[in-house]
Order: sequence, then structure tokens, then C-alpha cells
Amino acid sequence: MRENLPERMEHGGRVRWHCMREGGELIDFSANINPYPPIIPWTPDPSALKDYPDDRYEALKEVIGSTFGRDAAEITVGNGSVELIRAFCSAVLGEGDTACIQPPTFAEYEMAARLAGARCTADESGAAVRFLCNPNNPTGRLSTRPEILGALDETANEGGYLFVDEAFIELADPRQSVVDVSHEHLFTLRSLTKSFTVPGIRFGYGFGTPELIEQVETMRLPWTVNAFAEAFAIEAFRHYDLLERSRERIAREREWLCGRLTDLGLAYEPPSANYVLMEVPLEAGVLVARLLSHGILARDCRSFGLPRHIRVAVRTREENRQLIEAFEACLP
Repeated sequence: MRENLPERMEHGGRVRWHCMREGGELIDFSANINPYPPIIPWTPDPSALKDYPDDRYEALKEVIGSTFGRDAAEITVGNGSVELIRAFCSAVLGEGDTACIQPPTFAEYEMAARLAGARCTADESGAAVRFLCNPNNPTGRLSTRPEILGALDETANEGGYLFVDEAFIELADPRQSVVDVSHEHLFTLRSLTKSFTVPGIRFGYGFGTPELIEQVETMRLPWTVNAFAEAFAIEAFRHYDLLERSRERIAREREWLCGRLTDLGLAYEPPSANYVLMEVPLEAGVLVARLLSHGILARDCRSFGLPRHIRVAVRTREENRQLIEAFEACLP
């Protein structure tokens, strides 16, 4: 048995578990899902289940490639973005390597790097991989495209890889994306399930040079994108432009929600996407428990190293009103 395995990371989105345990209905503010997803004219076809998926996913990659102006050989797909984070780290990291991770950020970067045998550090110098979440989760900080390209030049000069996670960029500002950049030291990650509000199907995809993608695909388990996920993804990418409307509506609701949080005296990080990280005047776990009793599931940020912060998603106006009412009842 392998020793010194890292502990599993905490995540939001456990609304089903809480509903089964607590009973009743909850509004899930812990998972950052698009509250205004495009309507996709798709119905599962049971006949698709009688055959194995095409493990090369050629048709799916062609559709993704045409959406973003990339060659199919520059694209990888996986069962959620986490699978691709781990496949990437398994492909490029090994014992003695270092991975640069600037906390607080998505915990799975550290998990994947450590499972690959690497050491994690906040020092960019000499790192084999530098992770950059844009916009960052949980802070919401959005790096500009020039900033990212500058980081790419620095990383490439030291012979490392820049891993840019753009899971929420479609709900923030796609103009800052580097998804169109093909560079031998760059890997760009995306997630369909957050922007189209289908986290249950688990679908992530990434971009790199053909040589890097071949390595990642070798590390990825076969057939991990199931037939229903593949079919939905193909249809979703054909309606990709509809996300612009989602961004506009999220921006309006985010502004309204932040205004109410300010009225309550709560300090928060300047948000850019569909979630807000805020400092609270009591232990995060205590407040999350109080909110839960009012039917609100929020993200306790202690696992990010932030014991007095919680993160909430931006949802619809009526749901956001209920969140504010719950805060009014639960804050000291």
C-alpha cells in the first residue's frame, strides 16, 4: 500500500448529500453553476449506450476545434476538468519536480501534483509547472490576457509549463482567454458543465500542442467521456454563442447581489464571474451551519485556508433575495 497519500480535497456542490441527510429542499450557493444556461435542444438517445464511445472522440474534437479555431490534434477531453488536471500532471511531473501554486486557489492542482510525485511551492522560480486559475477560484480575480502571456514567456524561459484553468472565463470575460494560443509550454483547461449547467454529466476539455496533448491522452483513462456526455457536448458547442446572454444577466445579478452585501457591511473580493468570496464576522463553519438551517448551502472556505470566509454563487434574483434574507437572520 502506498504511504503518505494526500488527503482528499473538499469541494462544493454537495447539495444532494445534504438533502438526503437533512431532508427538505436547499438552494445550492456552494457550486458555481450558470444560473442562466442556454437552452439546448437535446434529448438522450438510449441507443447510444449499446456501443463503446469512440475513445479518440474525433467528432467531438472537430466540433470543439471549429468553435475555437484549433486543430483537433490540439484538443483533449475528459470526465470533468479534474481528470485532465491529473492526466496533465501525470504526463509532465515526476519525483523531484516542483509545481508553483499560489493559494488560495482550486485544491485539485496540489492534489494532482502531489500524486504525480511533485512538490508544491508558491515560488515561481524553476517550477516545472505553474498553475494559474483565471478567473481564480475562490477569489474571483481575473488576470488580463497580457498578464497571462507575460507569465507564459517567463515560464517558457525557465523550461516549465503554464497551466491556465479557464473553467469560469465564459461567465466572466472571454476576451482575457488564451484558448486561441498554441505554445509548446502552454496548456489551457476549460469546463463545459459549469457554463451550460450540467455538472452531472462531467465534461472537461483542454488545449495544447499536439505533442503535449498526445502525452495527456496517454495518461487519460480510456472511454471516460460517456456517450450521453459526448452527445450533449457536441450539441452545446453548436450553441456556444448563446453564453453571451448568460454573461450579461450574471453581470447584472452580481452587481445587485454585491450591493446588498455592502448594505450588510460584508467585505468581499472584487468578483468577475458568477461567485463572490466574502469575509464574515464569525467562523465560516458556524455561519454555513446557520445558513443551512435557512435552506441555503454556502461554500465554507476553511479548506482554502480562509477560516473566516465563505463563497456564494450568483444565482437568480429571487434566489439571491433569499440568500440576503438568510444573511440578515444569521449574521450577528
